[in-house]
Amino acid sequence: MAKRRPSRPETPSTADPARAEPARPARSAGRSRSAELSRTGVSVAVRVRPGSGRTHVGGLYEGPHGPALIVAVGAPAVDGKATEAVRRALAAALGVKAAAVTLKIGATSRDKVFTVTGDVDRVVAGLRDGSS
Repeated sequence: MAKRRPSRPETPSTADPARAEPARPARSAGRSRSAELSRTGVSVAVRVRPGSGRTHVGGLYEGPHGPALIVAVGAPAVDGKATEAVRRALAAALGVKAAAVTLKIGATSRDKVFTVTGDVDRVVAGLRDGSS
């Protein structure tokens, strides 16, 4: 014979709808544009140069995804090592945590698109144009 678990007593909020907690306002209400950007992310096209002598972020490359930021890394293009190195280098150059940078397109390609959470448009443009 199977054992029965004792039922949980009803809490006041579930027993009486009149005593339930009021609904919370939506989190996006009243957010600024920069807060919305930080939630959705900015797409950054990147041209990878694996096996470089040093890590360097900067320069413009006209790639298949539009104007791309050139990122040179010392890691080889084997088993995603270069992609991970690019993700970390891009995060450091943009001043965000590595967790804020995710690969969107191009896992095995030199031309990649990353999504960066945060308001980094000006920083990306500066690195691409060489003004930073």
